[in-house]
Amino acid sequence: MSNQKIKGCGFHHIAIWTSDWDKSLQFYIEALGFKIKIEWGEAPSRAVMLDTGDGNYLEVFERDAAKQRVGEANILHLCFRTDDCAGAVETARSAGAIVTTETFSPETFTKIGIDAKIAFISGPSGEIIEFFECAQL
Repeated sequence: MSNQKIKGCGFHHIAIWTSDWDKSLQFYIEALGFKIKIEWGEAPSRAVMLDTGDGNYLEVFERDAAKQRVGEANILHLCFRTDDCAGAVETARSAGAIVTTETFSPETFTKIGIDAKIAFISGPSGEIIEFFECAQL
């Protein structure tokens, strides 16, 4: 189904801050298999757009942890779709991610007939990452 209000609308990217550039890039590129699409800037203000594998992107901005802006909004979580939720969790775990919620089928979906599996991990800068497996959504 396409968006009838905004032509061509769809997920493009989520942007996060990181205070550990090397650790974050290593995690997303080496552990999760993302690819650098473009990068710009110089330390301590670098940025990169990472292709998650299907044309959606994760944008990562470097910053000093002590320089968080007043009133800056936080992201609730990043959600990456996957064909194998449990496998994604194991891949992340083997790369040092902290698994905060193991793979499960949420009752909110199952009781309306949607077969989904989700799990949550903590990324290298403390960001909450959800893996989402569902052929119906």
